[in-house]
Amino acid sequence: MDGTGAFSSEVGTGSREENALKHGTGNALEAHGLSREFGGFFAVRDVNFRLAKGSMHAVIGPNGAGKTTLFNLLTKYLMPSAGAILHDGEDVTRLAMPAMAKRGVVRSFQISAVFAGLTVRENVELALLRASGLAWNLLGRISSRRGVSEQADALVERFGLADQAQTMAGNLSYGRKRVLELATTLALEPKVLLLDEPMAGLGREDIGRVTQLIREAGQGRTVLLVEHNMNVVAELADRITVMVRGEILAEGSYAEVSARPDVMAAYTGQAHPGQAHG
Repeated sequence: MDGTGAFSSEVGTGSREENALKHGTGNALEAHGLSREFGGFFAVRDVNFRLAKGSMHAVIGPNGAGKTTLFNLLTKYLMPSAGAILHDGEDVTRLAMPAMAKRGVVRSFQISAVFAGLTVRENVELALLRASGLAWNLLGRISSRRGVSEQADALVERFGLADQAQTMAGNLSYGRKRVLELATTLALEPKVLLLDEPMAGLGREDIGRVTQLIREAGQGRTVLLVEHNMNVVAELADRITVMVRGEILAEGSYAEVSARPDVMAAYTGQAHPGQAHG
Protein backbone atom coordinates (compact mmCIF):
# COMPACT_ATOMS: atom_id res chain seq x y z
CA MET A 1 0.00 0.00 0.00
CA ASP A 2 1.14 3.55 -0.64
CA GLY A 3 0.84 6.49 1.72
CA THR A 4 -2.73 7.22 0.70
CA GLY A 5 -3.93 3.77 1.70
CA ALA A 6 -4.46 2.75 -1.92
CA PHE A 7 -2.85 -0.30 -3.44
CA SER A 8 -0.04 0.35 -5.84
CA SER A 9 -0.39 -1.34 -9.22
CA GLU A 10 2.76 -2.40 -11.04
CA VAL A 11 2.60 -2.14 -14.80
CA GLY A 12 4.77 -4.57 -16.75
CA THR A 13 7.44 -3.15 -19.05
CA GLY A 14 9.81 -4.85 -21.41
CA SER A 15 12.86 -3.59 -19.48
CA ARG A 16 11.56 -4.94 -16.15
CA GLU A 17 10.75 -8.30 -17.71
CA GLU A 18 14.22 -8.52 -19.27
CA ASN A 19 15.85 -7.53 -15.97
CA ALA A 20 13.90 -10.20 -14.09
CA LEU A 21 14.87 -12.83 -16.64
CA LYS A 22 18.55 -11.90 -16.30
CA HIS A 23 18.85 -11.57 -12.55
CA GLY A 24 15.88 -13.36 -10.96
CA THR A 25 14.62 -12.72 -7.42
CA GLY A 26 13.94 -14.53 -4.16
CA ASN A 27 10.37 -15.30 -5.18
CA ALA A 28 9.24 -18.88 -5.75
CA LEU A 29 7.14 -18.02 -8.81
CA GLU A 30 6.79 -14.84 -10.83
CA ALA A 31 4.74 -13.72 -13.79
CA HIS A 32 5.82 -10.76 -15.90
CA GLY A 33 3.43 -9.26 -18.44
CA LEU A 34 1.54 -12.57 -18.55
CA SER A 35 -1.36 -12.82 -21.01
CA ARG A 36 -3.53 -15.56 -22.43
CA GLU A 37 -5.73 -14.97 -25.44
CA PHE A 38 -8.56 -17.18 -26.65
CA GLY A 39 -9.70 -16.25 -30.16
CA GLY A 40 -9.09 -12.55 -29.70
CA PHE A 41 -10.41 -12.46 -26.13
CA PHE A 42 -7.95 -12.00 -23.26
CA ALA A 43 -8.73 -14.24 -20.29
CA VAL A 44 -5.57 -12.92 -18.59
CA ARG A 45 -4.05 -9.62 -19.66
CA ASP A 46 -0.59 -8.26 -18.81
CA VAL A 47 -0.50 -9.70 -15.28
CA ASN A 48 2.48 -9.15 -13.00
CA PHE A 49 2.43 -11.55 -10.05
CA ARG A 50 4.86 -12.63 -7.34
CA LEU A 51 4.60 -15.65 -5.08
CA ALA A 52 7.02 -15.11 -2.21
CA LYS A 53 8.97 -18.08 -0.92
CA GLY A 54 7.43 -19.54 2.22
CA SER A 55 4.15 -17.66 1.78
CA MET A 56 0.55 -18.87 1.74
CA HIS A 57 -0.96 -16.87 -1.13
CA ALA A 58 -4.57 -16.99 -2.34
CA VAL A 59 -5.99 -15.84 -5.68
CA ILE A 60 -9.65 -14.86 -5.48
CA GLY A 61 -12.23 -13.08 -7.60
CA PRO A 62 -15.80 -13.30 -8.85
CA ASN A 63 -16.78 -15.90 -11.41
CA GLY A 64 -15.13 -15.17 -14.75
CA ALA A 65 -12.30 -13.15 -13.22
CA GLY A 66 -9.51 -15.10 -14.91
CA LYS A 67 -8.08 -16.62 -11.74
CA THR A 68 -8.32 -20.21 -12.97
CA THR A 69 -6.64 -19.24 -16.24
CA LEU A 70 -3.83 -17.54 -14.30
CA PHE A 71 -3.49 -20.65 -12.14
CA ASN A 72 -3.37 -22.85 -15.25
CA LEU A 73 -0.66 -20.65 -16.71
CA LEU A 74 1.46 -20.72 -13.57
CA THR A 75 1.12 -24.50 -13.28
CA LYS A 76 1.90 -24.93 -17.01
CA TYR A 77 -1.44 -26.51 -17.81
CA LEU A 78 -1.70 -23.70 -20.38
CA MET A 79 1.02 -21.87 -22.28
CA PRO A 80 0.90 -18.06 -22.28
CA SER A 81 0.23 -15.95 -25.34
CA ALA A 82 2.71 -13.39 -24.04
CA GLY A 83 4.87 -12.73 -21.01
CA ALA A 84 7.28 -14.72 -18.87
CA ILE A 85 7.09 -17.11 -15.91
CA LEU A 86 10.03 -17.54 -13.55
CA HIS A 87 10.70 -20.22 -10.94
CA ASP A 88 13.50 -19.48 -8.48
CA GLY A 89 14.58 -16.71 -10.82
CA GLU A 90 14.90 -18.98 -13.87
CA ASP A 91 12.80 -18.62 -16.99
CA VAL A 92 10.41 -21.60 -17.15
CA THR A 93 7.91 -20.08 -19.57
CA ARG A 94 8.12 -22.92 -22.07
CA LEU A 95 8.51 -25.82 -19.66
CA ALA A 96 5.71 -28.40 -19.52
CA MET A 97 3.91 -29.47 -16.35
CA PRO A 98 5.99 -32.66 -15.79
CA ALA A 99 9.20 -30.64 -16.00
CA MET A 100 7.84 -28.23 -13.40
CA ALA A 101 6.95 -31.15 -11.13
CA LYS A 102 10.57 -32.30 -11.32
CA ARG A 103 11.55 -28.84 -10.09
CA GLY A 104 9.29 -29.33 -7.06
CA VAL A 105 6.33 -27.29 -8.33
CA VAL A 106 3.37 -29.62 -7.86
CA ARG A 107 -0.28 -29.01 -8.60
CA SER A 108 -2.62 -30.93 -6.32
CA PHE A 109 -5.76 -32.55 -7.73
CA GLN A 110 -4.09 -32.63 -11.16
CA ILE A 111 -0.68 -34.29 -11.03
CA SER A 112 -1.43 -36.39 -7.95
CA ALA A 113 -3.79 -38.98 -9.38
CA VAL A 114 -5.72 -41.26 -7.04
CA PHE A 115 -6.02 -44.78 -8.41
CA ALA A 116 -9.47 -46.20 -7.71
CA GLY A 117 -8.25 -49.80 -7.92
CA LEU A 118 -5.63 -49.35 -5.21
CA THR A 119 -6.14 -49.08 -1.47
CA VAL A 120 -5.62 -45.82 0.37
CA ARG A 121 -2.29 -47.03 1.69
CA GLU A 122 -1.15 -48.28 -1.72
CA ASN A 123 -1.91 -44.88 -3.26
CA VAL A 124 0.25 -43.16 -0.67
CA GLU A 125 3.01 -45.74 -1.05
CA LEU A 126 3.00 -45.37 -4.82
CA ALA A 127 3.33 -41.59 -4.50
CA LEU A 128 6.31 -42.07 -2.19
CA LEU A 129 7.88 -44.41 -4.72
CA ARG A 130 7.28 -41.88 -7.49
CA ALA A 131 9.14 -39.33 -5.39
CA SER A 132 12.01 -41.84 -5.18
CA GLY A 133 11.95 -42.51 -8.93
CA LEU A 134 10.48 -46.00 -8.56
CA ALA A 135 7.17 -47.44 -9.73
CA TRP A 136 5.53 -50.80 -10.40
CA ASN A 137 7.20 -54.16 -10.80
CA LEU A 138 6.20 -56.66 -13.48
CA LEU A 139 3.74 -58.44 -11.17
CA GLY A 140 1.69 -55.29 -10.79
CA ARG A 141 2.49 -54.97 -7.09
CA ILE A 142 4.12 -51.90 -5.61
CA SER A 143 7.89 -52.28 -5.47
CA SER A 144 9.28 -52.41 -1.95
CA ARG A 145 11.89 -50.01 -0.66
CA ARG A 146 13.35 -49.60 2.78
CA GLY A 147 11.57 -46.88 4.70
CA VAL A 148 8.70 -46.41 2.24
CA SER A 149 6.32 -48.62 4.19
CA GLU A 150 6.93 -46.68 7.40
CA GLN A 151 6.54 -43.36 5.61
CA ALA A 152 3.26 -44.50 4.08
CA ASP A 153 1.91 -45.53 7.47
CA ALA A 154 2.93 -42.18 8.94
CA LEU A 155 1.23 -40.19 6.16
CA VAL A 156 -1.95 -42.25 6.34
CA GLU A 157 -2.06 -41.66 10.10
CA ARG A 158 -1.29 -37.95 9.78
CA PHE A 159 -4.13 -37.42 7.33
CA GLY A 160 -6.67 -39.28 9.44
CA LEU A 161 -7.01 -42.13 6.97
CA ALA A 162 -5.68 -44.99 9.12
CA ASP A 163 -9.13 -46.51 9.61
CA GLN A 164 -9.53 -46.64 5.81
CA ALA A 165 -5.98 -47.65 4.92
CA GLN A 166 -7.12 -50.90 3.29
CA THR A 167 -10.19 -49.37 1.62
CA MET A 168 -10.14 -49.12 -2.16
CA ALA A 169 -9.76 -45.47 -3.10
CA GLY A 170 -12.69 -45.77 -5.49
CA ASN A 171 -14.96 -46.53 -2.53
CA LEU A 172 -14.06 -43.39 -0.59
CA SER A 173 -16.45 -40.49 -0.18
CA TYR A 174 -15.65 -37.38 -2.20
CA GLY A 175 -14.27 -35.60 0.85
CA ARG A 176 -12.06 -38.53 1.87
CA LYS A 177 -10.79 -38.77 -1.69
CA ARG A 178 -9.70 -35.12 -1.61
CA VAL A 179 -7.86 -35.76 1.66
CA LEU A 180 -6.10 -38.71 0.03
CA GLU A 181 -5.18 -36.55 -2.97
CA LEU A 182 -3.53 -34.04 -0.66
CA ALA A 183 -1.66 -36.85 1.10
CA THR A 184 -0.33 -38.22 -2.20
CA THR A 185 0.67 -34.72 -3.28
CA LEU A 186 2.69 -34.14 -0.12
CA ALA A 187 4.29 -37.55 -0.56
CA LEU A 188 5.90 -36.06 -3.70
CA GLU A 189 7.69 -33.60 -1.39
CA PRO A 190 6.83 -30.43 -3.32
CA LYS A 191 8.69 -27.20 -2.70
CA VAL A 192 5.81 -25.19 -4.16
CA LEU A 193 2.31 -26.56 -3.61
CA LEU A 194 -0.46 -25.29 -5.88
CA LEU A 195 -4.06 -26.01 -4.88
CA ASP A 196 -7.00 -25.52 -7.23
CA GLU A 197 -10.16 -24.99 -5.15
CA PRO A 198 -9.25 -27.60 -2.51
CA MET A 199 -12.53 -27.05 -0.62
CA ALA A 200 -14.81 -27.61 -3.61
CA GLY A 201 -17.47 -30.19 -2.84
CA LEU A 202 -16.37 -30.75 0.76
CA GLY A 203 -18.68 -30.88 3.76
CA ARG A 204 -18.08 -28.77 6.86
CA GLU A 205 -16.17 -31.48 8.72
CA ASP A 206 -13.86 -32.17 5.79
CA ILE A 207 -13.31 -28.44 5.20
CA GLY A 208 -12.02 -28.10 8.75
CA ARG A 209 -9.71 -31.09 8.38
CA VAL A 210 -8.36 -30.08 4.96
CA THR A 211 -7.82 -26.48 6.11
CA GLN A 212 -5.70 -27.72 9.00
CA LEU A 213 -3.79 -30.08 6.72
CA ILE A 214 -3.03 -27.27 4.27
CA ARG A 215 -1.84 -25.10 7.14
CA GLU A 216 0.49 -27.89 8.28
CA ALA A 217 1.61 -28.54 4.70
CA GLY A 218 2.57 -24.89 4.38
CA GLN A 219 5.23 -25.19 7.06
CA GLY A 220 8.51 -24.90 5.17
CA ARG A 221 6.75 -24.72 1.79
CA THR A 222 5.30 -22.15 -0.55
CA VAL A 223 1.57 -22.52 -1.17
CA LEU A 224 -0.65 -20.93 -3.82
CA LEU A 225 -4.36 -21.62 -3.79
CA VAL A 226 -7.39 -20.57 -5.81
CA GLU A 227 -10.36 -20.76 -3.48
CA HIS A 228 -13.95 -19.50 -3.28
CA ASN A 229 -14.46 -20.15 0.44
CA MET A 230 -13.61 -16.77 1.96
CA ASN A 231 -13.53 -18.13 5.51
CA VAL A 232 -10.78 -20.51 4.46
CA VAL A 233 -8.93 -17.76 2.58
CA ALA A 234 -9.10 -15.47 5.61
CA GLU A 235 -7.80 -18.23 7.85
CA LEU A 236 -4.94 -19.44 5.66
CA ALA A 237 -3.60 -16.72 3.38
CA ASP A 238 -0.93 -14.20 4.35
CA ARG A 239 -1.43 -12.42 1.03
CA ILE A 240 -4.35 -12.26 -1.37
CA THR A 241 -4.56 -11.31 -5.03
CA VAL A 242 -7.97 -10.20 -6.32
CA MET A 243 -8.64 -10.61 -10.03
CA VAL A 244 -11.36 -9.05 -12.18
CA ARG A 245 -11.72 -9.33 -15.96
CA GLY A 246 -8.35 -11.01 -16.35
CA GLU A 247 -6.42 -8.31 -14.50
CA ILE A 248 -5.22 -7.83 -10.94
CA LEU A 249 -7.51 -5.44 -9.09
CA ALA A 250 -5.93 -5.53 -5.64
CA GLU A 251 -3.31 -7.26 -3.51
CA GLY A 252 -2.72 -7.32 0.21
CA SER A 253 -3.85 -8.99 3.40
CA TYR A 254 -7.41 -10.21 3.80
CA ALA A 255 -8.25 -7.19 5.96
CA GLU A 256 -6.83 -4.82 3.36
CA VAL A 257 -8.52 -6.22 0.28
CA SER A 258 -11.87 -6.87 1.98
CA ALA A 259 -12.01 -3.22 3.05
CA ARG A 260 -11.69 -1.89 -0.48
CA PRO A 261 -14.93 -0.63 -2.05
CA ASP A 262 -13.81 -1.63 -5.56
CA VAL A 263 -13.25 -5.22 -4.43
CA MET A 264 -16.68 -5.38 -2.82
CA ALA A 265 -18.22 -3.79 -5.92
CA ALA A 266 -16.57 -6.38 -8.15
CA TYR A 267 -18.13 -9.19 -6.13
CA THR A 268 -21.57 -7.60 -6.21
CA GLY A 269 -21.37 -6.89 -9.93
CA GLN A 270 -21.38 -3.10 -9.58
CA ALA A 271 -18.05 -2.58 -11.30
CA HIS A 272 -15.95 -4.10 -14.03
CA PRO A 273 -18.77 -5.59 -16.09
CA GLY A 274 -17.86 -8.39 -18.46
CA GLN A 275 -16.19 -11.69 -17.89
CA ALA A 276 -13.09 -13.66 -18.68
CA HIS A 277 -12.63 -17.42 -18.68
CA GLY A 278 -12.23 -18.80 -15.15
